[in-house]
Amino acid sequence: MALSPETFTTRKRRPGASFNTSKLSDLNLLFSLLQLTDQICSLDLNSSANFLFNRASCSAIRKTQLLGVVFEDLIRSSTVNPDSVVVPHSLFLCLEEMHIVLHKIKTLIEDFSNGSRFNLLMQIEIVADTFHRLTGELSTLLDVFPIQELTLNDDVRDLVLLVRKQCSESRPVIGTEQINLRREVVSVLDRIKNEIVPDQAHLSSIFEKLEIRDASSCRAEIENLEEEIQNRSEEQSKADLVALIGLVRFAKCVLFGASTPSTRSVSLRRSQSSEFAVPADYRCPISLELMQDPVVVATGQTYDRVSIQLWMDSGHNTCPKTGQTLSHTDLIPNRVLRNMIATWCREQKIPFEVETVTGKLNGGVTNKAALEATRMTVSFLVNKLKGIDNAPLSVEDTNGAVYELRVLAKTDSDSRACIAEAGAIPLLVRFLDVGMENPSLQVNAVTTILNLSILEANKTRIMETDGALNAVAEVLLSGVTWEAKANAAATVFSLSGVPAHRKKLGRKTRVISGLVNLARGGPEGARRDALAAILNLAADRETVARLVEGGAVSMAAEVMAAMPEEGVTILEAVVKRGGLVAVAAAYAGIKRLGAVLREGSERARESAAATLVTMCRKGGSEVVAELAAVPGVERIIWELMAVGSVRGRRKAATLLRILRRWAAGLDGGESEGMSTTTMVIPSTTTLAP
Repeated sequence: MALSPETFTTRKRRPGASFNTSKLSDLNLLFSLLQLTDQICSLDLNSSANFLFNRASCSAIRKTQLLGVVFEDLIRSSTVNPDSVVVPHSLFLCLEEMHIVLHKIKTLIEDFSNGSRFNLLMQIEIVADTFHRLTGELSTLLDVFPIQELTLNDDVRDLVLLVRKQCSESRPVIGTEQINLRREVVSVLDRIKNEIVPDQAHLSSIFEKLEIRDASSCRAEIENLEEEIQNRSEEQSKADLVALIGLVRFAKCVLFGASTPSTRSVSLRRSQSSEFAVPADYRCPISLELMQDPVVVATGQTYDRVSIQLWMDSGHNTCPKTGQTLSHTDLIPNRVLRNMIATWCREQKIPFEVETVTGKLNGGVTNKAALEATRMTVSFLVNKLKGIDNAPLSVEDTNGAVYELRVLAKTDSDSRACIAEAGAIPLLVRFLDVGMENPSLQVNAVTTILNLSILEANKTRIMETDGALNAVAEVLLSGVTWEAKANAAATVFSLSGVPAHRKKLGRKTRVISGLVNLARGGPEGARRDALAAILNLAADRETVARLVEGGAVSMAAEVMAAMPEEGVTILEAVVKRGGLVAVAAAYAGIKRLGAVLREGSERARESAAATLVTMCRKGGSEVVAELAAVPGVERIIWELMAVGSVRGRRKAATLLRILRRWAAGLDGGESEGMSTTTMVIPSTTTLAP
C-alpha cells in the first residue's frame, strides 16, 4: 500500500481562522503577545499527542515561555517609566510579525493535539517540518530584534540571545519510536488489503501506544478522521484516511466490543425528531426529512441524495417536484445549502450526521484496504450474532453488535452489500419482536434493515427473507417506541420504491393500517415517515383501493391542518387513482381543501386545486355544490390564477370553469368523457355503486 507522509497534506484551515493582528496600540500589542504566550504554555497536550509531537512541541512551548519573560519585561518598562523609554519603530514591526508566528504555533498545537491521532502519526514528518519552519521564522525575527536599542536588564538580554541561538540551531527531529509505529500501521493496512486479518495482540499494541483504549475513544478517533476527510481535496489523501477509518472501526469491534450510542446522542436524536420545527427549505421534498446531503438535479430542484437516488433507481426519469423529464441523472452537491443546514443544526444543538465514505471515493475508485476492513468487521459482528466460536451473547452484547451493523449500514453501498452478503438480514428480523424486553434492540434492528434497504439489491433480499415483511408490519403496528415505528414506516417507504414490491406491500393489511395509525397519532417525525410511505404506495392503483378501505383518505384530511402539504399531496394521489369510492371518502374534506387553497404554500395550493378538479370531474354536481359553498372560493381561485405556479394556475382555471358551468346548470362538472351522473353522498361518506 503506497502510504506516505506526502499523501497526508496539511489540513485546510477552518473558515474564520485568521493570523492577522488587530490594530493594536503599542502597549496593547505587548499585552496581547504576553496573553498569547500564556495560552501556548498552558495548552494541555494529552499524553499520546505529546508522544507523537515529541520534542518539537515541547521545544516550541519552552521558547514561547522564554519570550513571555521578554514581553513581560517590556511591559514593565513601558508602564513604570513611560517617558524615559525610547521605543524604536522597528520593535513593533517585529512584534507584529512575532504575534502572527506565535498564533500559528498555537493553532498547530491545538489542531493536532485535539485531532486524529492516526492522522498525526501518518503526518509526523510534516508536523516536524512545520514546527521547524515556524522556529526558523522566529529566528529571523529575533535576528532583527533591536536588542541594542532597548533598555533591558542583563538577564532579559541574555534570554533574547539564548532563544535566538536555540532557534537558529533548531533542526527537525523525529523519534525512531514514532517512525516504527507508523511503519507498523502501514504494515497492518497492507495485510488487510491482502485479505489477511490483523493479529489482535499486534493491533492492541498499536492502539495502546496511541492511548486509544476503549470504544468511546475509537468513536472519537473515527469522528476526527471523518472531519479530516472533509478538510481534504486530494483523492489519494482521502483514500488513505478512509482506510484508517476502516482499521479503527474494525479494532473498535474486535478489541473493545461493540457498543451502543451514548445517552446524550440518543436524546439529541429524539429531540431532533420531536422538538424542533425544521425549516421547509431544509427538508427533502421526497422524504420530508432534514436533508443530510442535499444535491441538485437537472431541473434545478434540490433533494437529499439518498431519496433522489432511490427515486431514480426505481426507474423514474422525472423530477418528483416538477414532473419534468430529467435531461441527465447527474447529482450536483448543494454545498451552500449543506453548510446552512449544518450551521442550523449546531445552533439548535442537534446532531448533523453525514454519510462517510468507507469503500469508494467520488462514485468510482474503490479503496481496497477500507473495503476489506469493512468485510472483516461485518464478518466479526455477524459471526458474533450467530454464536460462532463464542458463548451465547448477553442482551447488551447483542444490542451492541446490532448497533455497530446499524452504523456500518449507514455509511455507503459497499458496507450495505457486505452486511447483506454475510447473512445478517435473517438475524436482524429475529430481533424485531423483542420490543417489550429490549426496546433499544428493536430500534437498532429495524433501523439497520432500513439502512440496508437503501441498496437496490438488498430490497429484494429483504422482501424474500422469511417473515421480514410481517415482522416490519408488527413493529409498525405495535413497536414499543415511536422511533421503531417511524423507522419501520421508512423501511416500507424504501422498499416500495420498486413497483413489484409496492404491490406486495399494498396487499398487507397490517402494513396499511400501521401506516395510517402512525400518520394519525404519532409525533411529527414519525407521521412524516408514515405519510411518505403511504404516498409511495398510492402510486399503485390496486393498492389505492386498500388505502381507501384502511382510512387513508380521512386520515389525509385530518392531517391537513397540521401538515397541509403532506395531507393534500396524499389526497391528490389517492383521489386521482381511486375512482368514485375515493372521491366519496374525500367528500368531507372539501372544506379543508378550500382552506389549503386559501392559506397553504404554493405547492400545497397546487395539489389542492388538482385534487378538487379530479373530485369535481369524477364526483359530479354534489361535489361541485360542496365546493361552491366554501366562502369566497371564486376569489381564492382568481388569486391562484394570478400568482400560483404554472400548474396551479392551469388547475385553478379549470376549477373556475367547472364552477361556472355548474352555476349555469349545464352539468356537474367537466367529466372528460365520463358519465356526469350526479353522485349521492350518504351520511357514512361511503358510495354505493
